[in-house]
Amino acid sequence: MIIGVPKEIKPEENRVAIVPGGVETLVKKGHKVIIEKNAGIGSGFSDEEYMRAGAQIVDKHEDVFYEADLILKVKEPLPEEYKLLSEGKILFTYLHLAASEDLTNNLINSKAVCIAYETVQTDDGFLPLLAPMSEIAGRMAPQEGAKYLEKPYGGRGILLGGVPGVPPANVVIIGAGNVGFNAARIAFGMGASVTVLDINPRKLRFIDDYFQGKVITMIADEYNIRMAIVYADLLIGAVLVPGAKAPKIVTRELLKTMKSGAVLVDVAIDQGGCAETSYPTTHSNPIYEEEGVIHYTVANMPGAVPRTATRALTLNTLPYVLEIAEKGWKRAVLENKSLARGVNIAYGKITHKEVAKAFNLPYTPLEELI
Repeated sequence: MIIGVPKEIKPEENRVAIVPGGVETLVKKGHKVIIEKNAGIGSGFSDEEYMRAGAQIVDKHEDVFYEADLILKVKEPLPEEYKLLSEGKILFTYLHLAASEDLTNNLINSKAVCIAYETVQTDDGFLPLLAPMSEIAGRMAPQEGAKYLEKPYGGRGILLGGVPGVPPANVVIIGAGNVGFNAARIAFGMGASVTVLDINPRKLRFIDDYFQGKVITMIADEYNIRMAIVYADLLIGAVLVPGAKAPKIVTRELLKTMKSGAVLVDVAIDQGGCAETSYPTTHSNPIYEEEGVIHYTVANMPGAVPRTATRALTLNTLPYVLEIAEKGWKRAVLENKSLARGVNIAYGKITHKEVAKAFNLPYTPLEELI
C-alpha cells in the first residue's frame, strides 16, 4: 500500500503523523511511504531522517493526497484540502466531526473512507488513540491556566500553589476521564487545592483512592457544578462524549458567577467546547475574555509540545496503520472491532451514530457498506 504523510497546514500545528521509526517499520513490510518535504521539521525530524528510514520525499502537498492510498494526518483536513480527497482514498486522522458540519459534509461529498483516531475504541470503552493526546492536554491545562492567572495576562494574580501563609488557588476540573485525571495530577503536584466533578461515581472513587482523599470529589450535578464554579480560580473543562459534540455544561449565566480574572481552560474545544462562551483559538493568540473570565481555548493544545506529542501519537497509531496497510481497510475493520468504531464516514455515508445525531443527518451502519 502507498502511505502518504502531508505536512500539517493548521496554524501552529507542528506535529507530524509518523516518526522515522514508523516509516522504517512500514517499508520493511513492503509498503511505500511518501512524506511531504519538511513535514517533520516542527517535531524535530528532518527529511534526511525519513529518507534513511526508506521514505520518498515529495515537494507538493497535493501530490501526497493524489499518490497515496492511505493518508495519515494529525488534524482534520482544512477547506483547501477538501478537494484533494476522493473516492478510494483512506484518511486516518483526528476528525472531531461533531464540531464541524462543513467538514462533515465535505468528507461525505469526497466519498473517501474517513477513520477518526478519537473514536477508535476498545470493548471496555478505552480510546487508545485519543488517550496520549488527552494525557498531554490534561497535563498542559494546569500549567497554561497557571500562566494566565498571572496579572499581566488579565488573571487574578494568583500563584497556583500559593506560599506558606497564603492559600493556593482553587482548581475545579469538570470530568474525571483521561484529561481530568491528568489535569488533577499536575494541579495537585503544583500545590493547588483541587476539586474534580464527574457523573460517574467509579471514576470519582478512583480519583479519591489515587490521591488518598487529598483531592475533593463531587458528583457533577447542576447544583454541585454551580457551587464549585463560584470558588474556582482555574476551571478546567475536561468533558468527553466519544464522537459527540461536547455538552455545554458551563453556561454564560454560570460564567458570570465566577471570580473576575479567573481562568477557564476548555480542553473539550476540539469537540465544540463545554462552555457556552468557548470558541477555538490558536497558540499565537490563545486567550480572550468573556464575562471577566480569561478563556484559554486552543484547539490543538498538544501541538505546542510536538516532539513529545508526535512520538506519543505514532507509538499508538502505528499498529492500526499496519493493520490497514496489510489487510486493506475492509478486512482490517472486520477483524478489529476497535478500528471499526473509528470509521466515521465511508462512501459518502455517515457510519458513526453520534456524528449523524449532531447534524440530524442519516446514519448508515458500517456493516451495510462492507
